[in-house]
Amino acid sequence: MDMLKKFIRDEEGVTAIEYGLIAALIAVVIIASVRLVGTNLQGVFGAVSAALAGAL
Repeated sequence: MDMLKKFIRDEEGVTAIEYGLIAALIAVVIIASVRLVGTNLQGVFGAVSAALAGAL
C-alpha cells in the first residue's frame, strides 16, 4: 500500500510529460513559421523571376 501511495505522489513523470508538451508546442510553432516564411519567399522569388523575364 505504501508503494502505491509513493507512486501516486511521485511527480517526476508529470514533469517529463509537461516538458514533452512544451517541446511539441514549440515544434508546431517553428513548423508554422517556416511554412509561412517559405510561402512568402516563394512569392518574392516569383516576382523577381517575372521582372527578370520581362526585362529580357
